[in-house]
Amino acid sequence: MEVLLRLEALSRAVSALPMFPLFDAAHYVASTVALREQPGAVGVARHSPFACWFSAMLHCFGGAVLSGLMLAQPSVAPLSNTGSVLLASLVWYLVFYCPLDLVYRCAAFLPIRLVLSSMKEVSRTWKVLGGVTQARSQYKDGLLVMVAVGWARGAGSGLIGNFEQLVRGVWKPETNELLKMSYPTKVTLMGAVLFTLQQAGRLPIEEHHLVFVYTVFLVYSKVLWAFQHSSLPGLDDADWFCLFSLGTP
Repeated sequence: MEVLLRLEALSRAVSALPMFPLFDAAHYVASTVALREQPGAVGVARHSPFACWFSAMLHCFGGAVLSGLMLAQPSVAPLSNTGSVLLASLVWYLVFYCPLDLVYRCAAFLPIRLVLSSMKEVSRTWKVLGGVTQARSQYKDGLLVMVAVGWARGAGSGLIGNFEQLVRGVWKPETNELLKMSYPTKVTLMGAVLFTLQQAGRLPIEEHHLVFVYTVFLVYSKVLWAFQHSSLPGLDDADWFCLFSLGTP
């Protein structure tokens, strides 16, 4: 009984975590580092800083932009939070232009990268839940709309990846997430379905319990993926799912 009470208290504490500034900053750092590691991104940063900055903002706020568009809201609304935009812009500047690449080297160091990635996955839970509840406030019985908006909010930077590439002068339609979903996009879709069912009363679980379970799942799978990817770099998403769920590829 004591263990259950502790888990209950822990789940409530996790569901009450504030995202700004620490978790949002980790999301911005992880997203900007991922952008910098894209082929040609460093060259774009040198020749067209504004294009690089805009691309970084799409990585940081792509989910909010896409979910807002789906609900007929202004696409610039996510950029109206001056504090968040300034923080993301500062992160972008330090990752791309810090002398000796100190910030990028630190963020790319595996232990620090794991911490940042784990914190980003925590923020992903809140983005998915936020998208689902935002859609439910306008379409109470629209389960499909709730799933779509929650999915877009949590994985928007990947779903609009082709547009972000165009900003950098790159066109790779074969990387469309709808054609070949990455693992984060798949687990975000799964989360959107779960939170939609919970919000609609179809899933008999408290919201803070689902937040806790889904967050632990995301963080655990991200850490496991990082270690396994370094030793088994050839695994595709199907093999990775088997490895995570069954223990063997």
